Amino acid sequence: MRHGVRRALWPAWVRAAGSGARPPPRGDMAEPGPGPSRAREEEPDPAGKEEAAPAAKKRRLAGGERYVPPPRKLNTGVSFGAEHFAETSYYFEGGLRKVRPYYFDFRTYCKGRWVGRSLLHVFGTEFRAQPLAYYRAAARAGRLRLNEEPVRDLDIVLKNNDFLRNTVHRHEPPVTAQPIRILAEDEEVVVVDKPSSLPVHPCGRFRHNTVIFILGKEHGLRELHTLHRLDRMTSGVLMFAKTAAVSKRIDEQVRQRQLEKEYVCRVVGEFPEHEVVCEEPILVVSYKVGVCRVDPKGKPCQTLFQRLSYNGSSSVVRCLPRTGRTHQIRVHLQFLGHPIVNDPIYNMEAWGPLRGKGGKIGKTDEELLKALVEEHRSKQSLEVLGIGEEDLNSSESKDCGNSGDCTTSAEAEPINGSSCPAEDKKDPERDDVAACPLNSDVTVETLDKDKELSLCGNQDGQRGEKGWEEKDPLCVECRTSRRDPSPKELVMFLHALRYKGADFEYCSSMPEWAMEDWEE
Repeated sequence: MRHGVRRALWPAWVRAAGSGARPPPRGDMAEPGPGPSRAREEEPDPAGKEEAAPAAKKRRLAGGERYVPPPRKLNTGVSFGAEHFAETSYYFEGGLRKVRPYYFDFRTYCKGRWVGRSLLHVFGTEFRAQPLAYYRAAARAGRLRLNEEPVRDLDIVLKNNDFLRNTVHRHEPPVTAQPIRILAEDEEVVVVDKPSSLPVHPCGRFRHNTVIFILGKEHGLRELHTLHRLDRMTSGVLMFAKTAAVSKRIDEQVRQRQLEKEYVCRVVGEFPEHEVVCEEPILVVSYKVGVCRVDPKGKPCQTLFQRLSYNGSSSVVRCLPRTGRTHQIRVHLQFLGHPIVNDPIYNMEAWGPLRGKGGKIGKTDEELLKALVEEHRSKQSLEVLGIGEEDLNSSESKDCGNSGDCTTSAEAEPINGSSCPAEDKKDPERDDVAACPLNSDVTVETLDKDKELSLCGNQDGQRGEKGWEEKDPLCVECRTSRRDPSPKELVMFLHALRYKGADFEYCSSMPEWAMEDWEE
């Protein structure tokens, strides 16, 4: 179930929706992003020591021209502070960690291609997952602001340096309730054993349900620097630096290829006993859904594999990636005909009867993506991919085409919903695909007429431990009922077992599913 937020937690400006009230300014600002292939908006700058948002100064200009404040000087930073952690709280249900929905500001400076276009035109051409009536209703509720002034007219023409803010009611997908285990900690680094299903940092639809936020909120570990990343569904050793100096030193080891990474996985069938080296190039098919495949036009890479055990139906395999491409281990195993047993992408029927073995798919990329989505939709398991039904409702939506993945470069996000931080730390099983969440169409009449906040109780009508909670009148997620994934669906049999550098080595214990006598 999705839950709303208690009325007592609602900002006064939300309770006064429709009255022209505006939300108070937020202290976290994002730097303008390049906006490569679709309009996106950035996560607020997490440094915790930001300058104030640009104030809307009123002054006369020649010919009644609208004044635009100059852009503020941005402070760089990679950490999140107490004000970010206090945005909402967790609760646990059915073996899952859940985040109570919360209000969140997406912000952006005007992109170059928007200059001279009306705000209505930008929404209608670059944010088409929402009907224009939604943005009109959001403007009436005071949730759209231009240079910190409420937007009264969507026909307003945008100018260079215009600063746009959109307040949304944000919902996050659930993750496993399994705790994050601290493997080692000193004055330089923190090393954890990451559970499967947790993104490393805010990305896509995830913010509080991430390793960075959980460590900050529950372990008091803040201002951490990401040294490498693991895919959301991959578990295992994950390192953070406590200072920029340590991060820079280890980054240099990464550039000099002085780091050794060892993974373990369970794959379909009897893997060869001898060492196998796969050097097939890998191409990203979709950043949005998170799909790659072997292709001659892809990036060169190399992975060494060695079988550890075989139980008659599946094999435990040791993996040593020599490069760090997107989903490298998973794609190479699929190409070899031994995909990871429960891989929600690369061991699916959508890849054809051979499931992608030898690169034989028999579909165009578009046909493959459609088949993957339909297969998960039929199983009601889109959430396992980190996307929801609303992410796919707009046929016009495009992938967030950063060169490599959406968690690199400026880590921008759409104005109505995804987020990623900005550090390009290469890792073969990193969380490198940010699904850009979009909201599905809603009944326009409902949005326009629903001025009162309605109660949102449990499905059985009973008052649960969280009590009665309220829906946001403009939030589609509040009106959508979803099946929660089971804890089992949130585990993939790929684990980062060891991470070794010039002067350190950290290991986690072998997962239960990797034991020689394990049976499902």
